[in-house]
Amino acid sequence: MSIITNTQGLNNDLYWQEEKVKVSDGSEQNLSQEDFFALLTEQLSNQDPTKPVDNDQMVSQMTQFTTADGISKLNEKFENFATSMTSNQALQASGLIGQDVLVEANVGYMGSEGAGISGFVVNEQTVQNMEITITNGNGEVIRTIDAGTQGAGNIEFSWDGTDRSGNLMPPGEYLVSANGQVNGEGVAISTAIHRHVSSVSLAGSNQGIILNLEGDVSINLDDVIQIGS
Repeated sequence: MSIITNTQGLNNDLYWQEEKVKVSDGSEQNLSQEDFFALLTEQLSNQDPTKPVDNDQMVSQMTQFTTADGISKLNEKFENFATSMTSNQALQASGLIGQDVLVEANVGYMGSEGAGISGFVVNEQTVQNMEITITNGNGEVIRTIDAGTQGAGNIEFSWDGTDRSGNLMPPGEYLVSANGQVNGEGVAISTAIHRHVSSVSLAGSNQGIILNLEGDVSINLDDVIQIGS
């Protein structure tokens, strides 16, 4: 706002002329609530007595500024709250380090020779002649587990880390696949595998907490079905 003097001989009355007040983008000082009311007070003090400021207009300006200022502060509080929540989740998730988690997958990781792999076959209907097949990274079938007829539900399985001859298999990734028959037709069945948590990472706000699993695999905390084996 600036104050100008009447230069046309109108009793040297003072008039005020409203100019746009630029709110800084961060490179300059922002217009605070105190600054706004100081400008408003100055405006009222130097207004044209014959044309006073309309009350409704003044109330509208005050309301708009107060609302914008309140929203800005509310957004700041929500950002701080979100940061605090993410940090708290990361602290809680750190307790998963060293534990096993169950995730929907068809690849398991055996950390040491003969450690084996366990999980569940996610069976949605009764299946006959169910078989669980373990395949190594070269595509070779290491072991086939005959599960027979299974009703709908989560069917637990465990592979002891040996081949058909009882030889211990080396550490590494192994593909776990389940198949069976429904009304004489072959079907593939989903699996969920236990994986060991090596570490926890705090990702961006849109990713949340990341669990780094043994075998150089990372998953989102939300993908965990069950904690513990």
